[in-house]
Amino acid sequence: MYGYWNKFIDVDLTTSRVKVVSFDEDILKKFIGGRGLGVWVLWRELGKVWEVIDPLGPENLLLVLTGPLTGFYPGAKVCVTGKSPQSNGVVGSTLSTELAIELRTAGYDGIIIRGSADKPTYLLIVNDRVELRDAKDIWGLGSRETINYIMNKIYPEIRKDLGPCNVPGYIYVGPAGERLVRTAAVMSKLTHAAGYGGYGAVMGSKKLKAIIVKGTGPLPEVANKDELVIKLKELWRTLSRRSGLKEWGTTPGIYNVGYETSSEPIKNWREEWHDRKELMISNFECGVWIKRFWSDFGCPTACMKLSKVIKDGKVFITDGPDYEMGAYLGTNLGVFDVKGLTYLSALADELGLDGINTGNVMGFVAELFEKGILSKDDLGFELRWGDVDAFAKLMEMITFREGIGDLLAEGTYRAALKLSKAKGVDVTKYAVHVKGIAVGAHGVRSGSDYPRSFSYATSVQGGDHTSIASIPIEEGELRDIFYDSAIVCMFNFIDFNKLIEFYNVVTGAGLTPERWFKELGLRILHLQRALLLISGPDIYWDPRIHDDNPERFYEPLPTGPCLGKSLSRDEVRECVRKYYELVGYDEFGIPKSDVLKSLGLDDVDEKLNDVRARVKSSQVN
Repeated sequence: MYGYWNKFIDVDLTTSRVKVVSFDEDILKKFIGGRGLGVWVLWRELGKVWEVIDPLGPENLLLVLTGPLTGFYPGAKVCVTGKSPQSNGVVGSTLSTELAIELRTAGYDGIIIRGSADKPTYLLIVNDRVELRDAKDIWGLGSRETINYIMNKIYPEIRKDLGPCNVPGYIYVGPAGERLVRTAAVMSKLTHAAGYGGYGAVMGSKKLKAIIVKGTGPLPEVANKDELVIKLKELWRTLSRRSGLKEWGTTPGIYNVGYETSSEPIKNWREEWHDRKELMISNFECGVWIKRFWSDFGCPTACMKLSKVIKDGKVFITDGPDYEMGAYLGTNLGVFDVKGLTYLSALADELGLDGINTGNVMGFVAELFEKGILSKDDLGFELRWGDVDAFAKLMEMITFREGIGDLLAEGTYRAALKLSKAKGVDVTKYAVHVKGIAVGAHGVRSGSDYPRSFSYATSVQGGDHTSIASIPIEEGELRDIFYDSAIVCMFNFIDFNKLIEFYNVVTGAGLTPERWFKELGLRILHLQRALLLISGPDIYWDPRIHDDNPERFYEPLPTGPCLGKSLSRDEVRECVRKYYELVGYDEFGIPKSDVLKSLGLDDVDEKLNDVRARVKSSQVN
C-alpha cells in the first residue's frame, strides 16, 4: 500500500529476540497508523486478558508508531502507546521527534516492544541493523546527559559506519521513567515529551532507556507524486502565514487564557481568572527566550521558542514554556514569575516528567497542605503557593520516590484514594482529573475556552485536552483520532477535508470524510472505549460515575468576569446522554452490540458482556 513500508520492528526484551512483522493491507486501511493502529495491535495482542494486564508489567506492550503522512506532511511526530498506567485504558500520546523521519528512512513504520530486559538496555537501529545494547552508562542520567551521550558516543560511531550524516533521531526516559513514576514522559530533544498516558513509566518498567534510529534510505512510494508536490506547496504557503503561532507559539496563553477567557488553572483550579501582567508575552520574549524560531522537521511554522534560566549557578533549558507547561507548573501552583515557571518547566524536562500531570498532582498536594489535611510532618517542609523552590523539591521527591513523593508518583487519582484512606477524610474532590488523567489547562466553567461541558467527561482519553468529545461529533474526538493516526500536528489547523485529500494523495486509499466519521474513526473510537471500560487490574471505570467532570468544575468561579459561573450537573448529564446516542453507546455508556457488529467488532462486543454485567449490577444513586 502506498505511504507505508508495512514493516514493523518487533522486539522482545525478555529474550532479546528481534524480528520484522507486517500487517494485512486491510488493517492499514482500517486503522491508518499511529493511535488507530496501536489500538488495534493492543486489542489483538492483549484484549482477551486486558483486565489482568499490569501496565507496568512485562506483559504490556510499548508501541512507537508513525503514520502514512510521516515524512510527507510538515512536522515529525510519533505516537507512543500501550496500556496506560494512568487510566488502564489506551492513550495515543504523540511527541515531536526526528526519530519519526529516521525510522521511515530506515525502512520501517513502527516499533513494537514487549517483555522486559534483565538490565538497562537501549535499542539502536541503523537502517536494517537492529541491536539491543547495554545502557549501564546512561541509566540514571537526566535528559541533558543522556543526549550528550547519544551525541558524543553513539553518533560518532554511526558516522564512522555510514560516513557524513545528520544526527540520529531518539527518544528516551529520564530518572522518573526509570523509577516507574506514573506521570513520567517519553522524551526527545531535551524538551519534547509524550506526556499523557504515563508511557515513560512503561518504558522504564521494561528497563529500556532509549531508542536511537538512523536511516539513510528513501521514504515509501506515494500514490500521486505530482499532486503531492502541489499540495505541499499550498500547505507551506498556508502554514508560513500563521504569523501568530510563528511569532509567539502558545506561550501567550499563560496570560491570555487566564485574563481573556477565564479558564486557566490557578491554585489547583480553585480560580481560573487572573490579570498578572508579569506573565504577558513580552516578559518571556525579553526575559528567557534565547531562540525564537525552532521547528520540527519540515514545518515552516517554527512555533517553538527555546528558553534559558540560571538557577543556583546551573543553566536550565526548556521550550517556551508552552501554554500547558506554563499553566500547570506556573499559575496552577500560584507561580506568577516568568523565570520561576520556566525553571520548573525545565526541571520537569530534565527529570523526564510530564508537566501537566505532575503539575496537577503538586497543585493537589499544595491545596491539601493549605487546608491542613497534610502537614509539614507529612511533607518534610512547608508547601506554599508560589514557592518555586518548594515545588522543585517536591518534583524531585516524586521523581526519586522519596518520602511522600513515593505516593504522589502514583498520580493524582491513586494518591487521592490512598490519602483519603490514610487521613480518614475524602480528598478525591480536590483531585482534578478524569479517569486518572489530568484535564488539560483549559477550563469549561466560563464557556469561553472549551465551551462543551462534557468534553473531558466522555473523552476516550480521560482528561487529555487533545482528544475531546464534541457535538457534533465530527468536530471533536473523531477528528483528533485521525490527527493521531495519520500522524499530523493538530496546530496546523487546516480544513479536515483538505487533510483527507492529502492522505489520499499519499496512500491512494480513496477515503472520504463521511466514511471516516461514520466507519473508520468510529471503529477506532469504539475499540479504544472498550479497552478503557474493561480497564483493570487496580482500577475500573463505571461510566455512570466516571463519565463526569472533576468535582471542582461544579463549584462557582470565585473571581473575574465569569464570577459565579459553574457547570450544571443536569445539563452535563443531558449532554452526555446525547453524546452517547450520537456515537452509538447505550444508556450506560457502553458501545452498543449492533454498532460494534456493524463495525466488524464482534469479538469486542462479546468481551464487553462482562463490562455490561458489572455496570448493570452495581448500585448507583
